[in-house]
Amino acid sequence: MKFLHRSVLLATMLVHAPALLAQAAPPAAPKLDAADTAWMLTASVLVLFMTLPGLALFYAGLVRTKNVLSVLMQCFAITCVVTLAWMAVGYSIAFGEGNAWWGGLAKSFFSGIDAKSIRPGTTIPETVFAMYQLTFAIITPALVVGAFAERVRFGGMLLFSLLWLLIVYCPLAHWVWGDGWLQKMGLMDFAGGTVVHLNAGMAALVCALVLGRRRGFPETAMAPHNMTMTVTGAAMLWVGWFGFNAGSAVAANGSAGMAMLVTHIGAATGALTWMLFEWLRYGKPSVLGIVTGMVAGLGTITPASGFVGPIGALVIGGTAGLVCFVATSYMKRALNIDDSLDVFPVHGVGGLIGTFLTGIFVSASFGGMGYPEKVTMGEQIGTQLTGIGVTAVWSGVLTWILLKLVDALAGMRVNAENETEGLDTVLHNEKGYNL
Repeated sequence: MKFLHRSVLLATMLVHAPALLAQAAPPAAPKLDAADTAWMLTASVLVLFMTLPGLALFYAGLVRTKNVLSVLMQCFAITCVVTLAWMAVGYSIAFGEGNAWWGGLAKSFFSGIDAKSIRPGTTIPETVFAMYQLTFAIITPALVVGAFAERVRFGGMLLFSLLWLLIVYCPLAHWVWGDGWLQKMGLMDFAGGTVVHLNAGMAALVCALVLGRRRGFPETAMAPHNMTMTVTGAAMLWVGWFGFNAGSAVAANGSAGMAMLVTHIGAATGALTWMLFEWLRYGKPSVLGIVTGMVAGLGTITPASGFVGPIGALVIGGTAGLVCFVATSYMKRALNIDDSLDVFPVHGVGGLIGTFLTGIFVSASFGGMGYPEKVTMGEQIGTQLTGIGVTAVWSGVLTWILLKLVDALAGMRVNAENETEGLDTVLHNEKGYNL
């Protein structure tokens, strides 16, 4: 009898041994995945390619000949300044472990990060994660310069961009992506509808209003000086955007694959929709229209890219092409707001409607990944609207304060004589073309 009892006890222990050992053992350390790491290295290069040379060429072609170098210089210098600020404190504020509101300063100057560090919750080195997020931090303030192109002082622009990165961008990135309060609330922003596009768009709108119009706007035509350059930059943006959206999966997996697919669909649909409505309204489809529609489609699908399916991308891209086309025309022609390169109506409006539509097309009935457990469509839309409202107010108010501060310290706008002569000669003593 005792033998039988001991046999039963031994068998029971053997059955439950794996569970008991699992409870007793410490959690497994995160392991590096070579495929994920290789993809994220590639994605980082692609996103940097969006700013240099993509955005730089796209913007430079849209301004007048006398200001082409100034825009290229602004994009290049922002890349350098943001890189050093990100290393110093930016990464720590955005992705440190702090609290729900900011990441703290524990990771300043990449403290505690070495070649063996793996970013928690991922399978890639933290160095790669920090570099990938740096490319986002670079392009966001670079987008804003399109609002005040052809009339801003170089020193004032640099100081404003630096402060805007640290005070506006980094805390918002923490709220949405760094385990902050908006992320905990359930906001769906896969790759930057709020953090990048709506954020930059609201800043651009405030900059355009505070700094005022370019001399001669809207009476004097200010056509792009080099559409070949603009189309080249736009093509680079399209390619680089795959790193922007598909890279936000932070892994080489099915989510990245779907994000890449819907990104391409959104871009193509946005471009064709803008072209079609411009063709119907003005009688001719323009090259500027189709490339701007592409950017609108890309910006609008960005927050949804990891959550929706192809049908959602089709609707979101088409909506972007139409709504951003109307918004651009209305701002220029009806409101006479001189957002030089249409940052707010393309990126701001695109980020807004993309973030909102994510709450609808994430539904499994539309081919999306589905809502979190016990979350309804109405609740998710409410969360999306909260994220939109918070981003708009945060960016708009702080941008206004920073503009006033920087204008008092360094000056933001060149004088009328310098603006007429052109920023290339006045600020950099160079010319874009010696023909």
